Amino acid sequence: MRLPRILVLGVALAAVTLTACTNEAQQQPQQPAAQQSSQAQQPGGVSGRAVKVAFSAPGADHGWLKAITDNARKEAEELGVDLVLSEGTNDSAGQVSQVESLISQKPDVLVILPNEGGPLTPIAQKAMQAGIPVVNIDREFSSPTAYRTWIGGDNYGIGKAAADFITNELKCQGNVVEIQGVAGISVTELRSKGFTDGIKRCNGGIKIVASQPADFLPDKGLQVMETMLQGQKKIDAVYTHDDDMAMGAVQAIKAANREDEMFITGAGGSKDAMNLIAQGGLYRATFLYNPSMSGSAVSLAKLIAEHKGLSELVEPEVPSRIELPATTVTKENVAAVQNLGY
Repeated sequence: MRLPRILVLGVALAAVTLTACTNEAQQQPQQPAAQQSSQAQQPGGVSGRAVKVAFSAPGADHGWLKAITDNARKEAEELGVDLVLSEGTNDSAGQVSQVESLISQKPDVLVILPNEGGPLTPIAQKAMQAGIPVVNIDREFSSPTAYRTWIGGDNYGIGKAAADFITNELKCQGNVVEIQGVAGISVTELRSKGFTDGIKRCNGGIKIVASQPADFLPDKGLQVMETMLQGQKKIDAVYTHDDDMAMGAVQAIKAANREDEMFITGAGGSKDAMNLIAQGGLYRATFLYNPSMSGSAVSLAKLIAEHKGLSELVEPEVPSRIELPATTVTKENVAAVQNLGY
């Protein structure tokens, strides 16, 4: 099963805002966009040559980001897209410079997963103003004028789903520590807000006794968890924003011999996390946020360049916003989705 294609053409399962129409549309999974023969075609667009897509993302310092680049490359190869990749960097100023270079190469569409949405917004707006449509993945720019289409997971939904799982497990009574991702980016803020809102139903019975960012990195997850274990004598659950980062937290908990006191949840859907969930015990749940979205972004970029829409929709344009739902993965259903792990 090829996730990028399914997710691109499964947009009917998510709420979308159409550029040409404000009505929301419901969509059904279909065959890959490249194989559709009945898609609406608008005048103009690329024809007679391969679509040129420029791609920029942060450095692959953990599994999810590596899979982002891998999936984009794989989808481009299958669709016959000319993909121009910049070297990943976790420095926002460096990424701005790389995008400047990509713009100078005059791609048909620019796909960006920003290291930080705010600092990358002006350069994305520059591309849009130059007539180069931008597909924004995951971490959102600070203005909708910076992108033609955004595609990403439901970060608020991840936080809410984690809150629902943890409050049910603890029966609305207990202490939780939160290990966040990168401070200040939309992904982190939404996952925190979703969780905070989700535990309100417990009327104060669930308390967040410590919260600290660890930048989605396993080694920082380890360090932050060590600090929290030292400062908190009673921890019932650990809510982390990322499966790779959670692996460091798991290491710290086990080293402190406190795995019988608490449980942990992650996000993303890594193979390692799913394997631990299948074993049962400390790692109880994760929430799918599959990096196949980058492959979907490349497919959408091709449609935009060709001035095509999705055959599932009446409107002949790609939606301006596609949000993929979070799926809760526990021991009960992990076997059915382990093949999706990255």
